[in-house]
Amino acid sequence: MFVKATKLIDEFLNGITMYRLMLYFLIFLWGEVFILSIFNIFPFSFLQLTFSTIAILLSCYITNKLFSYIFKIPANLESVYISALILVFLVLPANTIPELAFIIVAGSLAMASKYILAINKKHIFNPAAIAVFITSLFSLGYASWWIGNQWTLPVILIGGLLIAKKIKRLSMVLGFLIIFSFATLAFSIINQSDLPKTIYRILVDSPILFFSFVMLLEPLTSPTVKKMQIIYAVLVGVLAGSQFNIGPIYSTYETALILGNIFAYFVSFRKRLVLEFKEKIQMSPNIYEFIFSAPKSLAFLPGQYFEWTVGHRRPDSRGVRRYFTIASAPTENNVRLGVRIDSEKGSSFKKALLNLNVGQKVYAGQLAGDFVLPKNKSQKLVFIAGGIGITPFRSIGKYITDKEEKRDIILFYSNSEPESFVYKDIFEKAKEYGFKTIYVLTKNYENIKWDGHKGRLTAEVIKKEVPDFASRTFYLSGPSKMVESYKKLLKELGIRNHRIVTDYFPGF
Repeated sequence: MFVKATKLIDEFLNGITMYRLMLYFLIFLWGEVFILSIFNIFPFSFLQLTFSTIAILLSCYITNKLFSYIFKIPANLESVYISALILVFLVLPANTIPELAFIIVAGSLAMASKYILAINKKHIFNPAAIAVFITSLFSLGYASWWIGNQWTLPVILIGGLLIAKKIKRLSMVLGFLIIFSFATLAFSIINQSDLPKTIYRILVDSPILFFSFVMLLEPLTSPTVKKMQIIYAVLVGVLAGSQFNIGPIYSTYETALILGNIFAYFVSFRKRLVLEFKEKIQMSPNIYEFIFSAPKSLAFLPGQYFEWTVGHRRPDSRGVRRYFTIASAPTENNVRLGVRIDSEKGSSFKKALLNLNVGQKVYAGQLAGDFVLPKNKSQKLVFIAGGIGITPFRSIGKYITDKEEKRDIILFYSNSEPESFVYKDIFEKAKEYGFKTIYVLTKNYENIKWDGHKGRLTAEVIKKEVPDFASRTFYLSGPSKMVESYKKLLKELGIRNHRIVTDYFPGF
């Protein structure tokens, strides 16, 4: 039963973007609060909640439209709605004209911050946090952080865990919660507060889980490297759990997050690139390569990924932003993107990619990924790729060829169709530098001449082709089901977790 439930959750998460998942979660949470407000669970009526929500949504929408036009940057409605709904949960619904003015100003500031408080088209601060920070600084209004009690706890916990699992940042949340709890308890002891009440407030009657899962994890304003994510979580945890003030600035959740955002900016990729589309190449019946102009200043490691934004009308449930590995190597003059596209069943994002015109602009940001070559060049490696999961290995193969860098690498490249094997020329050239490729055809191999392996990649095949497999590090890239299947196989072969590296590959 548990295995079946886990499988269903994974399938759901692989079929939706993080942004759309966040939006659905916030809408569901709002619906719960609306119902509870009818029964007077919260200190406001359902009419106040509805009216204030509409006011914030309109404020955010209009302001974002205006600044999008001024700065000539495509508007992203998902982001607008997410920021607006977060603000709804931070400020109490308006009951007077001044309170209404406050929430409208907060909504406008949140959207304006994305354009004004930005460097190289990358905004620095969490929009909702910086909005309530500025309003409090000038005494225009304050965040009450009213969301978070025994009634909303289950929804926030379940929705938050799904989000953290989707973007693989659960360790970041746990690190923050542990440090925050220690800091809060320490100050509680110093101030001789009631410890049981403090513990209850931390666990149940506080917005800390909402803060952790919704605001702390925002990809654009938090670090992309795991080590930096933990440091970021610890820093924000200490600040959020402490009690301090510097002039008019007091220790609040928004203050802690903003200071953390500044740290994140300096340790992360600091640009949002505007790439110009140059060419589309159909490499197989359903695999395409898209080539974009590359800025001269672009630096990355082979195997890393970008978050790609392709604006288009009527986006489906997966939205206008997707994560894809960079297929090109840092040594190339263009940025290449390899994508599997089913022209009939493909997402609106992929259809928009197919319909790009030469010279059209797309956006790429959040450069990240730990699926990179080890610094130790003598370390022996095994790559296992399924389908379009080959793209990071194309980047690596091209890189070591251009750099003439000797490595001991064995690549198992599996596909269900003979014509779906791509980048063969790249891997052929990489052979000279120790990069051996073994093609594995899993289906449709009857009545055809095939020199590679036929059928699934098994433990016996690995043992035969890689006699020293026990001393190697394995890299897995492909659909999540395939990756999980091979992780299980490798563990049965005695390969420990620290020798298994998986790509962040959140669905096709």
